[in-house]
Amino acid sequence: MVRYVIHAVSLAALVGLASQARAEVRLHHLFSDNVVLQQGVAVPIWGQADPGEKVTVEFRGQKASAIAKDGIWMAKLSPQNAGGPYSLKVVGQNTLELTNVAVGEVWLCSGQSNMEWPLARSFQSEADIQESDDPMLRCFTVPKLKSDAPASDIQGTWQASSPSAVSNFSAVAYYFGRSLRAARRVPVGLIHASWGGSPAEAWMSRAALAASPEYQETILDAFPGAVQRYQVDLLRWSQEKSDLEQAGRKLDRPRPRAPWCPGELYNGMIAPLKPFAIRGAIWYQGEANADRAWQYRRLFPDLIRSWRRDWGQGDLPFLAVQLAPWDRDLKRPLPVITAAPGESTWAELREAQLLAAQTMKNVGLAVITDWGEKDNIHPVHKAPVGERLALLARKIAYRERLVAMGPVFQRQKVEKDKIVLQFGEIGRGLESRDGLLSGFSICGPDRIFVWANARIQKNQVVVQAPEIPHPMAVRYGWADYPVVNLFNKEGLPASPFRTDSFPMSTAPKQTKF
Repeated sequence: MVRYVIHAVSLAALVGLASQARAEVRLHHLFSDNVVLQQGVAVPIWGQADPGEKVTVEFRGQKASAIAKDGIWMAKLSPQNAGGPYSLKVVGQNTLELTNVAVGEVWLCSGQSNMEWPLARSFQSEADIQESDDPMLRCFTVPKLKSDAPASDIQGTWQASSPSAVSNFSAVAYYFGRSLRAARRVPVGLIHASWGGSPAEAWMSRAALAASPEYQETILDAFPGAVQRYQVDLLRWSQEKSDLEQAGRKLDRPRPRAPWCPGELYNGMIAPLKPFAIRGAIWYQGEANADRAWQYRRLFPDLIRSWRRDWGQGDLPFLAVQLAPWDRDLKRPLPVITAAPGESTWAELREAQLLAAQTMKNVGLAVITDWGEKDNIHPVHKAPVGERLALLARKIAYRERLVAMGPVFQRQKVEKDKIVLQFGEIGRGLESRDGLLSGFSICGPDRIFVWANARIQKNQVVVQAPEIPHPMAVRYGWADYPVVNLFNKEGLPASPFRTDSFPMSTAPKQTKF
């Protein structure tokens, strides 16, 4: 009898273990209450379940089923029209139900510190925060994670816009979403994934980097050496700090920063988002790559192409923010324009960003030369940035007929002692702000630039300088902190540019332009 009882208890335990071994159906964490699903496209819904288990998704009268393979299942809903709130049910061996689900426009918002910058620390944001209640504007923040391998899931939940939800959310992303809500009048979902100080290569897959011999050599192969140098610098810094502290003094040199591992933010913060259906991406990054602006001409477009391949949604709209003006020489007094024109890595990075927008389909660039701060790499006026990105989205993603960008240089014509510049994106016409045009420089055959006089004439800009009788090329806003004032009458600033193809300061010495 005792043996029988022991056997029965053991059998019950085994049955309990077997039931626990059968994992419950689970959803990827992007699918939570308050989620926004992208309208107008097939919507993948996925998660985990036992291999071979059938999982059915029920939404708005539609059912889509999938069989779990290797513990992962994915069902696809047919394209939906905007609306909400709805409930979404997932049925397997257990049943899950999401509430307050909306269908609308979903955008991925990524980059470095200026994208990460929170609404609470932005210019006069108190009223915006207090008035942020909007049940159809939803936010999801991807937790910061560096990873050696692509992650499959993330933590986090969707939140409807409210003072508590948006106070520490990306300011640029919030203002972008708020503007889209006003213009499109549909639910908007914002997925925020950014990390201050990060270079572009940290946001690309290692496979995408390895596909280029240049990136393999200069980024992937160079990383171990960068780690070794960092370790030596850290050891030296630590010893110096200890010696000074023993002498009652403080070290005024900051701790060395560890190098960014190529692909680590892509693995931890972008890979787990795929293939969540989105309309496009907004991107505020480039400061960390300014000293390699020549490489950014290829790196930035390759990042865009790699994300587009990952999402498989064709020429996914990609909207970037051009670097804001900032003077790295904090001791230099205003106005900076009094100094002689010179080279600028930040100007070269802005040019790389502009080239991507000019040569790639569905890529836009928000120019913010009028909202920089001389001594602050994080300008606090974020509302104009988000609003200009929303203008670009309306034109590029939603095909609205409107002017979404300021004047863009097209061509020059040399006429005796002057150069005449023609522009696209002039809208209702060119205009200057704050009096005479500023920020234009000109050079002759000696390639030495001097500040020039510039005036608007028949929606063209005429540039000349008394000391340059035979002009060759013009530059506009070619500085870390450009002092410029050329706009179109829609109030959008002209992008900095150059008409020459002289060697760039960040280019390899053997490169000729």
